[in-house]
Amino acid sequence: MSVRLQRASMATTVLSLPPIPYNRFSPAPPAISSPDHTSLKQLCKEGNLRQALRLLASRGSPPPQDHYGLVLDLVAAKKAAAQGVQVHAHAAATGSLDGDDCFVATKLLFMYGKCGRVEDARRLFDGMSVRTVFSWNALIGAYLSSGSAGEALGVYGAMRRSAALGVTPDGCTLASVLKACGMVGDGRSGREVHGLAVKSGLDVSTLVANALIAMYARCGSLDSAVRVFEWLHDGRDVASWNSVISGCLQNGMELHAAILKCGSEASIQCNALLVMYTKCGRVDSALRVFHEIDEKDYISWNSMLSCYVQNGLYVEAIKFLGEMLEGGFQPDYACIVSLCCAVGHLGWLIKGREVHAYAIKQRLDTDTQVGNTLLDMYMKCCYLEYAVRVFDRMRIKDHISWTTIITCYAQSSRHFEALEKFREALEEGIKMDPMMIGSILEVASGLRSILLAKQLHCYAVRNDFLDLVQKNRIIDIYGESGEVYHSLKMFKTVEEKDIVTWTSMINSYTNNGLLNEAVALFAEMQNTDIQPDSVALVSILGAIADLSSLAKGKEIHGFLIRRNFRMEGATVSSLVDMYSGCGSMGNALKVFNGAKCKDVVLWTAIINAAGMHGHGKQAVDLFKRMLETGVAPDHVSFLALLYACSHSKLVDEGKCYLDMMMTMYRLEPWQEHYACVVDLLGRAGQTEDAYEFIKSMPLEPTSVVWCALLGACRVHKNHELAMVAANKLLELEPNNPGNYVLVSNVFTEMGKWSNAKEVRARISERGLRKDPACSWIEIGNNVHTFTARDHSHRDAERIHLKLNEVTEKLRKEGGYIEDTRFVLHDVSEEEKVDVLHRHSERLAISFGLISTRPGTPLRIAKNLRVCGDCHEFTKLVSKLFEREIVVRDANRFHHFRGGSCSCGDFW
Repeated sequence: MSVRLQRASMATTVLSLPPIPYNRFSPAPPAISSPDHTSLKQLCKEGNLRQALRLLASRGSPPPQDHYGLVLDLVAAKKAAAQGVQVHAHAAATGSLDGDDCFVATKLLFMYGKCGRVEDARRLFDGMSVRTVFSWNALIGAYLSSGSAGEALGVYGAMRRSAALGVTPDGCTLASVLKACGMVGDGRSGREVHGLAVKSGLDVSTLVANALIAMYARCGSLDSAVRVFEWLHDGRDVASWNSVISGCLQNGMELHAAILKCGSEASIQCNALLVMYTKCGRVDSALRVFHEIDEKDYISWNSMLSCYVQNGLYVEAIKFLGEMLEGGFQPDYACIVSLCCAVGHLGWLIKGREVHAYAIKQRLDTDTQVGNTLLDMYMKCCYLEYAVRVFDRMRIKDHISWTTIITCYAQSSRHFEALEKFREALEEGIKMDPMMIGSILEVASGLRSILLAKQLHCYAVRNDFLDLVQKNRIIDIYGESGEVYHSLKMFKTVEEKDIVTWTSMINSYTNNGLLNEAVALFAEMQNTDIQPDSVALVSILGAIADLSSLAKGKEIHGFLIRRNFRMEGATVSSLVDMYSGCGSMGNALKVFNGAKCKDVVLWTAIINAAGMHGHGKQAVDLFKRMLETGVAPDHVSFLALLYACSHSKLVDEGKCYLDMMMTMYRLEPWQEHYACVVDLLGRAGQTEDAYEFIKSMPLEPTSVVWCALLGACRVHKNHELAMVAANKLLELEPNNPGNYVLVSNVFTEMGKWSNAKEVRARISERGLRKDPACSWIEIGNNVHTFTARDHSHRDAERIHLKLNEVTEKLRKEGGYIEDTRFVLHDVSEEEKVDVLHRHSERLAISFGLISTRPGTPLRIAKNLRVCGDCHEFTKLVSKLFEREIVVRDANRFHHFRGGSCSCGDFW
């Protein structure tokens, strides 16, 4: 197949790597100077690929070969493979690929290699009738750039077999082949290439010698690497020192001692030592070497600055800049890059703008690498507008530029603009890679677009872009979107799971209510070599809190103590949440009081715990203590406080704290804050006041507010207002099955059975499904779950017999009479009594009574609100069976003891 007839396949995206110069491998084109050449050269210098392509295509006759060279170099620099294919087609159509001169074809080879299109490069190469050493070098380089060192060595072997055609390896060939040998650890082939270099006299080339040093170092032949290094002597450069140091990092101090014995090249030696100590994390040693340099050059200053930055000493890096300026050195490209990195990590926006201003003044900001670091700096400083300005000023935008600006938009929650930039990147021929996939995945997560996430997932699988980081993020996103099946499927495909993989899957289970599965997966993880970190433990503590499994929670607490985890931050807050969620307010307080550093999150956790357990006044006292310590409350703190007030009849206090939130702390209330106040007024029987409060809200009330009003109207029999709230609720959330149940219950209480049935029928018509009521109890180390009228438990017969016994005792000794008003079904009175007897919490209580010793407390959780009759039933059980019973329902905790409840019958 001739080169002219070849057409590389079109692509929408292309892998981006830093631009690599081609002059080492490319033949020089004929020297041509013309107006067209000058303008094309200027366009390419400015990075204006679109206009350069138009000018190239506008010529009536075939363009000069160097025109193709200029445009293809720009295409390679921008990694714009799609445009490269267009140039290839144009060259073929104009006959520029015909004949024995393979300059344009070789340029195309280099372009395809740098754009990651190795298969296209190979097809082009195979169709070339004439190949020069530059053509062979281009194909070898293409395979090396793609990480296919073995294929590169295969091409070299074919080149050697073609030596009869007059093509012999040059220094660039040998340097590339030696790099390939080092990548695959093939020291034997490397020695053969060394022998050829000696025979051909190419071993005196610094380029080849450095490649030899690096090859021997990577193959573990440190003695050979050092011998080549010593033999090179006068030809050593910075790359020579870096190569030998890279191989000798494990024996760094010995290398330092050896270098100090040398009497020449002190600056190069010390600069190389700076790099070595930077990689080893020995900042003190690097600084000592730096101070020993008599004649410091730019490399010395930049190496020391980079040492600070790479080792996380960002403040020290900024201070070091002052020393650099005092030494008479002005920041260059490398210095600006290091400074931007330091400022970005510190989040120092003002200092970052000073660095940016200097870069603009010195005309350094249009450099691609400088521009990329400025973008990253503004992203870390959360200043999108300046990031956009930097991006727009950049002449050449590479893959990193596009990925960073997309990430900037995504992190600023401007997801649609991020998608627009993504579309522009594809139009520019930028190819997606794992980094860009990760940025767009964040957009999919922000938009809650499971469709976009699945499209990205499929694309990444087809193109083999899924690294471990992306797989973990996909598990997260599927979990966030309720697609637990897909999360699990991805989880199972990850062969080398790390702690993030396990934590992501545990979170997916937890966030979707699959609590037992989350706990089981954590137990499975403990049987592997993966050790839980604080993030994983916080995640499982959340699952345990929701599961109300006190025994498992204590196990995790013990693990934290044995492994000497620091009891601070998210860890201690999660422990407080766990103990309060498991009904153990005493242990929650112990953990809280034992924490040395109490931040706003921890204070909020204990305030919320007090509110959940019905201790409103205690919650208020804790809030006051928090203020006394100087900790400022945030939105969540006030939400926990208002919740506590609403569940303890603290109406005046609740109103006061809402006002404090807005006037003293300048916090705009969320919908949830307003809902708490509505609930507060409604529970106090002030339903009309609650409605007026809603009408006075400065923002449009959402479903959470109307739901609070509807609940209050049901309790206090304000049916007229209940219908207003019900209609609003169904209007705002027509696909929430729980809302239909609430509205149906209102109709039932009003005696409008036909309306109630009609509303419930709409659940089926819309394909909605209501979660069934269920209760669970922890016995020993196992959690047992029950649903209404459940007969699936292995001890079902004993449980129902016990329940009948308990009910009979309550009737005889406690005067218990079933209150059938809480059965909202149009059935006979006898059937209503039977429905009450089969409520899930009664089954859990009965199982607890037959499974534990007398006097043992019972801890039960329920996913819905406890009905009034079951509440009365449990009070009597606690008295007649002398048991403390802790029940957590959807609203709060109930502590039953001696025939009374901590809620004071107010819930």
